[in-house]
Amino acid sequence: QVQLVESGGGLVQAGGSLRLSCAASGSTFNIRTMGWYRQAPGNQRELVAGISSGGNTNYADSVKGRFTISRDNTKSTMYLQMNSLKPEDTAVYYCAVLMGTLPRYWGQGTQVTVSS
Repeated sequence: QVQLVESGGGLVQAGGSLRLSCAASGSTFNIRTMGWYRQAPGNQRELVAGISSGGNTNYADSVKGRFTISRDNTKSTMYLQMNSLKPEDTAVYYCAVLMGTLPRYWGQGTQVTVSS
Protein backbone atom coordinates (compact mmCIF):
# COMPACT_ATOMS: atom_id res chain seq x y z
CA GLN A 1 0.00 0.00 0.00
CA VAL A 2 2.95 2.32 0.63
CA GLN A 3 6.02 2.73 -1.53
CA LEU A 4 9.14 4.41 -0.15
CA VAL A 5 12.12 5.76 -2.07
CA GLU A 6 15.25 7.04 -0.31
CA SER A 7 17.75 9.44 -1.79
CA GLY A 8 20.67 11.58 -0.68
CA GLY A 9 23.23 9.01 0.34
CA GLY A 10 26.82 9.17 -0.76
CA LEU A 11 30.45 9.45 0.25
CA VAL A 12 31.46 12.17 2.68
CA GLN A 13 34.49 12.93 4.83
CA ALA A 14 34.33 12.75 8.61
CA GLY A 15 32.83 15.92 10.00
CA GLY A 16 30.75 16.51 6.90
CA SER A 17 27.00 16.50 6.37
CA LEU A 18 24.39 14.70 4.31
CA ARG A 19 20.63 15.10 4.00
CA LEU A 20 18.58 11.99 3.30
CA SER A 21 15.09 12.13 1.85
CA CYS A 22 12.32 9.54 1.82
CA ALA A 23 9.41 10.04 -0.55
CA ALA A 24 6.25 8.07 0.25
CA SER A 25 3.53 7.22 -2.23
CA GLY A 26 0.40 5.11 -2.26
CA SER A 27 -1.81 5.06 0.84
CA THR A 28 0.07 7.81 2.63
CA PHE A 29 -2.99 9.36 4.29
CA ASN A 30 -2.94 6.83 7.13
CA ILE A 31 0.76 7.00 7.99
CA ARG A 32 1.35 7.75 11.67
CA THR A 33 4.98 6.99 12.51
CA MET A 34 8.00 6.91 10.25
CA GLY A 35 11.61 6.24 10.98
CA TRP A 36 15.14 5.91 9.70
CA TYR A 37 17.05 2.69 10.31
CA ARG A 38 20.57 1.71 9.38
CA GLN A 39 22.46 -1.52 8.91
CA ALA A 40 26.20 -2.00 8.64
CA PRO A 41 27.67 -5.29 7.34
CA GLY A 42 27.47 -7.98 10.01
CA ASN A 43 25.27 -5.85 12.25
CA GLN A 44 21.59 -5.84 13.11
CA ARG A 45 19.37 -3.22 11.58
CA GLU A 46 18.93 -0.50 14.19
CA LEU A 47 16.62 2.44 14.66
CA VAL A 48 18.37 5.75 14.10
CA ALA A 49 15.46 8.15 14.56
CA GLY A 50 11.68 8.10 14.57
CA ILE A 51 8.99 10.72 14.11
CA SER A 52 5.24 10.66 14.67
CA SER A 53 2.61 12.43 12.60
CA GLY A 54 2.43 15.02 15.38
CA GLY A 55 6.15 15.72 15.23
CA ASN A 56 7.35 13.81 18.29
CA THR A 57 10.86 12.50 17.73
CA ASN A 58 13.29 10.06 19.26
CA TYR A 59 16.93 9.31 18.48
CA ALA A 60 19.49 6.65 19.10
CA ASP A 61 22.01 7.84 21.69
CA SER A 62 24.80 7.50 19.14
CA VAL A 63 23.31 10.18 16.86
CA LYS A 64 21.62 12.47 19.36
CA GLY A 65 22.73 16.05 18.87
CA ARG A 66 24.12 15.35 15.39
CA PHE A 67 21.12 14.08 13.40
CA THR A 68 17.72 15.71 12.97
CA ILE A 69 14.63 13.91 11.68
CA SER A 70 11.75 15.85 10.15
CA ARG A 71 8.78 15.33 7.87
CA ASP A 72 6.67 17.35 5.48
CA ASN A 73 3.21 15.82 5.53
CA THR A 74 1.99 17.94 2.63
CA LYS A 75 4.68 16.35 0.46
CA SER A 76 4.61 12.90 2.11
CA THR A 77 8.35 13.19 2.59
CA MET A 78 10.65 12.48 5.53
CA TYR A 79 14.18 13.79 5.98
CA LEU A 80 17.26 13.00 8.00
CA GLN A 81 19.79 15.80 8.34
CA MET A 82 23.11 14.25 9.35
CA ASN A 83 25.83 16.56 10.64
CA SER A 84 29.26 15.91 12.15
CA LEU A 85 29.36 12.52 10.48
CA LYS A 86 31.70 9.86 11.82
CA PRO A 87 33.12 6.74 10.15
CA GLU A 88 30.96 4.62 12.45
CA ASP A 89 27.89 6.16 10.80
CA THR A 90 28.75 4.21 7.64
CA ALA A 91 25.80 1.96 6.79
CA VAL A 92 22.87 1.44 4.48
CA TYR A 93 20.11 3.74 5.67
CA TYR A 94 16.49 2.65 5.28
CA CYS A 95 13.25 4.58 5.45
CA ALA A 96 10.35 2.79 7.13
CA VAL A 97 6.67 3.26 7.86
CA LEU A 98 5.53 1.88 11.21
CA MET A 99 2.05 0.53 11.84
CA GLY A 100 1.68 0.86 15.57
CA THR A 101 5.19 0.11 16.78
CA LEU A 102 6.14 -2.33 14.03
CA PRO A 103 7.88 -1.48 10.75
CA ARG A 104 5.61 -2.55 7.90
CA TYR A 105 7.04 -0.88 4.79
CA TRP A 106 10.65 -0.35 3.80
CA GLY A 107 12.49 1.62 1.21
CA GLN A 108 15.29 0.12 -0.86
CA GLY A 109 18.03 1.71 1.22
CA THR A 110 20.68 4.29 0.43
CA GLN A 111 24.39 3.89 1.15
CA VAL A 112 26.13 6.37 3.44
CA THR A 113 29.90 6.09 3.61
CA VAL A 114 31.96 8.32 5.90
CA SER A 115 35.69 8.32 5.30
CA SER A 116 38.49 9.25 7.70
